[in-house]
Amino acid sequence: MALIISPTALEDGIDITKNPVGTGAYKFKEWVQGDRLVVLKNEDYWQEGLPKVDSITFKPVPENGSRIAMLKTGEADFIYPMPTEQVSEVEGDQNIVVDKIDSTIVRYITLNTMKKPYDDLKVRQAINYAIDKEAYIKVVKSGLGSKLTSSMSSMTQYYSEQSGYDYDPEKAKALLAEAGYPEGFEAEIWGENDSETMKGMQFIQQQLALVGIKVEVKSMEGATLSDQINSATPEDAKIQMWYVSWSPSSGDADGATKGLFSSEFFPPAGSNTAYYKNDNVDKWIMDANKSVDPEAAKSIYADIQKQIWEDAPWAFLGVDQVITGKRAYLEGVKAFPDGSINVLNAEIK
Repeated sequence: MALIISPTALEDGIDITKNPVGTGAYKFKEWVQGDRLVVLKNEDYWQEGLPKVDSITFKPVPENGSRIAMLKTGEADFIYPMPTEQVSEVEGDQNIVVDKIDSTIVRYITLNTMKKPYDDLKVRQAINYAIDKEAYIKVVKSGLGSKLTSSMSSMTQYYSEQSGYDYDPEKAKALLAEAGYPEGFEAEIWGENDSETMKGMQFIQQQLALVGIKVEVKSMEGATLSDQINSATPEDAKIQMWYVSWSPSSGDADGATKGLFSSEFFPPAGSNTAYYKNDNVDKWIMDANKSVDPEAAKSIYADIQKQIWEDAPWAFLGVDQVITGKRAYLEGVKAFPDGSINVLNAEIK
């Protein structure tokens, strides 16, 4: 899915990554990296009566406590994501409205299949058996989510449910022993430095420790993490495990598959950070893209999901709920299953 770029802006040499030009309801004012993005009402917007607010400021706040505090005091009118552990605390507050919807956002750990010991299928399967997904949802997501039962959410086109990888630490230990790691091994997991990601990585660290895998948690600012991943060749990549999420913005199966599992999409070309390569999966992805028959495509994607599940290039964890918090006077801001936010109809009542 691509958006149209202004030809005039390109001809004039404008850096559209820092000075976007468009025909939307809001006009770009300023972007202070790491602090805020400000947009102003487009007085010439084609749709009469919109937008209804003069400006919107988007502000990244990685720390959960700070984000919820801003909502409580009214410094923020709307927050996403709403910290799951704070939902029950504010649900009785007449000044705050909490909205929840099922999502296409999946949570997982990529396992670098080109690097030992993750190149061994038994090790990857062991990691999947070693993590209690029900506990993950309860502890990390405060019960607001569900187990991931395929390589995509059940809300995504052509989803096909898989079975297996129920919590079984003894089976995980046996698989590790069969792979030549009876005492486990040392590992490293990467992730961003926001509160919820840190909580998730610490949970994984504790779970894997129970089967002998000693995990070092390495958190990074998003841009640093991206640079670490995208600046290396597949053979030289230092990444071992990455705790991350993904959602296809269009909700289609291709968006949940090709960029994550095709061998043509190793970083920096795409997001296949497991460096997963399966010739059948590569072929099936191309076949599915060529298919004009929905039933044929559905069957192909079922095969793809089954093969990926068996190959375990990920530790399959959970599916988020999209949870937002807003002040009661704010209307018209809508969250979608992919986590995107629409502010076209934003209005202060």
